[in-house]
Amino acid sequence: MNSVLIIIFAISVILILHTYLFYPLGMMLFFSKQRAGIREFTSADELPPVAILIAAYNEEKVIEEKLNSVFSTEYPLQQITVYVGSDASTDRTEEIVLRLAQQFKQLHLVTFPNRVGKIGIVNHLQSIAKDDLLIMTDANVVFTRSTIFELVKKFKDERTGIVAANIIKKSINDEGISFQEKKYLSLENRIKACESNAFNMIMGAEGGCYALRSNLFSKVPAHFIVDDFFITLSVINAGKFALFNENAICNEDVANDTSGEYRRKVRISSGNFQNLFHFKKNLVQFWKPVFFTFWSHKVLRWITPFLLFLCLFVSAALMSHSQLFLGLFILQLLGLLVPLFNYFFKFKNVPVKFISHFYLMNFALLEGFLKFSRGIKSSIWQPIKRNV
Repeated sequence: MNSVLIIIFAISVILILHTYLFYPLGMMLFFSKQRAGIREFTSADELPPVAILIAAYNEEKVIEEKLNSVFSTEYPLQQITVYVGSDASTDRTEEIVLRLAQQFKQLHLVTFPNRVGKIGIVNHLQSIAKDDLLIMTDANVVFTRSTIFELVKKFKDERTGIVAANIIKKSINDEGISFQEKKYLSLENRIKACESNAFNMIMGAEGGCYALRSNLFSKVPAHFIVDDFFITLSVINAGKFALFNENAICNEDVANDTSGEYRRKVRISSGNFQNLFHFKKNLVQFWKPVFFTFWSHKVLRWITPFLLFLCLFVSAALMSHSQLFLGLFILQLLGLLVPLFNYFFKFKNVPVKFISHFYLMNFALLEGFLKFSRGIKSSIWQPIKRNV
């Protein structure tokens, strides 16, 4: 019996280490260099028209900066149409968009009298957009002058289905959870860049900014929460490339509010499990690269809370027979308490902050799974507090 428990413990630890350590290191070691072979537009080419879709709810603090960044592009303005879907905003969001629409004739406001959620807005805006290329982007993601061109240029290759932007996370300071989030999400971008180099495929374009072919858009189920992963994997399953462009740079603020960010992670986690069960066939297609990347980059992370529970259970069961497992049990209990201590005492020690972040993410995953298990009826969201 003890041997079985030790094997369960060892397998759980190896799986956690694979998704958080071995897989990222392996990808960065072997696939850091971009492969040639993708045809790209140049600035001398006639560039295709593109529709930019923005879902917004009470974004008066950021929407003007966002739209000004869109229209400050080096991309030909006559080739751009922008649709802002206001999800029954109650602040000055719609007023600001209408004012800017007088200056930029390519800008269109689409209002919803009742809240429908981001999924409802994205589905509707895609249905009215006439262009073959779409850019999905959030109201708080600020473009650089080259963002649109860098997203579009890889679509000269007919095999390209979706291109993710390189969203740089910024914050006004490193208080709360912002420091850990910036480092974690920066690592995520590096992994996606390597996946793109290795397989012409990434495990989910970040919803803040990505481009795709309109004919590859899969209407997202109304109750789904994480639309970006749903759309990305649908494109991959259609046999098209899902690429990451490190040069398609844009900027996004990172929240300092730990409790607000935690609620956002719980919401996203529940959406992750929706996608996990929707795309369950990809979990067994071992002959395809998507099998390896899906398991390594996403699925094992999503089930890490359960692997941590197995490790804790085995340590508790064996601690009376082994000093090693007694020590491991105590260490795991302390790890579980680190986020609580960090919340009250605001540790400055970097390793402790990352331990806190690791367990906080896994608490959010576990709570998200419980929400998913009870059934998700609506994708309506409440933006977290902006750092502006």
